[in-house]
Amino acid sequence: MTTRTLEKMRASVPFLRWLAGSRFAKKQNQEGIADLMFGNPQEMPVAKYVDALSEKVVPRDRGWFAYKLNEPGSTAVVARSLTERTGLPFVPEDVFVTNGGFAAIAVALRTLCEPGDEIVFLSPPWFFYELLVLAAGATPVRVPIEPPAFDLPLAGIERVLTDKTRAVLVNSPHNPSGRVWSKEDFAALARVLGKRDQPIWILSDEAYAKVVFDGRRAASPAEIWPHTLVLYSYGKQLLAPGQRVGYLAMPPTLDEAVRRAMREDVLMSQCATGFAFPNALLQHALGDIEGVSIDIGALERRRDRFVSALRALGYETTHPEGTFYVLVRAPDGDEEKLIDALADRDVFVLPGALVELPGWIRVSLTANDSMLEKAIAGFAAVLG
Repeated sequence: MTTRTLEKMRASVPFLRWLAGSRFAKKQNQEGIADLMFGNPQEMPVAKYVDALSEKVVPRDRGWFAYKLNEPGSTAVVARSLTERTGLPFVPEDVFVTNGGFAAIAVALRTLCEPGDEIVFLSPPWFFYELLVLAAGATPVRVPIEPPAFDLPLAGIERVLTDKTRAVLVNSPHNPSGRVWSKEDFAALARVLGKRDQPIWILSDEAYAKVVFDGRRAASPAEIWPHTLVLYSYGKQLLAPGQRVGYLAMPPTLDEAVRRAMREDVLMSQCATGFAFPNALLQHALGDIEGVSIDIGALERRRDRFVSALRALGYETTHPEGTFYVLVRAPDGDEEKLIDALADRDVFVLPGALVELPGWIRVSLTANDSMLEKAIAGFAAVLG
């Protein structure tokens, strides 16, 4: 890796440098603060999840904790789940289990990218998209999503497509806006991509696909566009981000010859990406935890409470359709002033600048109810 590439990678994650020196870093483990910073759990884990891990931690044979690859039991569980969610007949051979969604994205990029390829991603993005694109030897290309609607920026995507474009990376439900793009949105994207001579992949980060509100369903681009890789993390539906399990999957609508050729490539990329497989215990338990989820209704109630309270105070906010997050615009556009004023009251939120959205802040609904009430009081106090 060249020095220039390393410099670009360092510049792509200001979040890491900010976090180390932030006021939150000094107080994050103290009692009494309102931690609305990240999608971390602020309550005890889901009991069924803990029970599944406890039951499977007892070895059944000598190889229980041996090296694990894409185990047949795990891939079959995922294929069934994807079929139920999308209506497409996914097969286990096209599923590759990974140590989290982070690894699934990295493996996908390593599988697809050659030096000089361009990967389009949408901004505001998840923290690490640009870093992962650079690490794969490709060139990141940003397309802005306009607040407050955060519509899928079809015209912007079309403008940046070139003969070097290898993939478009999309994330729905979208972190940080909470926007859930529809199947019709993805059909429109497919029409844009279909104008190009070369096949362009969609890398579909679906980490929040099961964290949706108001009876919605999060569609997958795989339902429309065969050249899609579905990328998933169980860390969101279980609110257990430290337990790393996810997957990459190819849809059955992709040409069978392409899928056969890619299976070995993906496997090699998993190995080359630091043995990107989940640990043995999580694979043994996957069948039991696939249907387990945090209380989505509780998240929805927190969204409604927080959004209505802040709008009543005069703040502009998003009304997320999914994910853990609400965006709040700083009243005078000065997010640092708002963040510092909240931190003075032991309320900690994420600066929008860290997700390429200056003038806004991001609030996590994974805070417990008492934290959320403390935060609402803090926002009120800031306005005087």
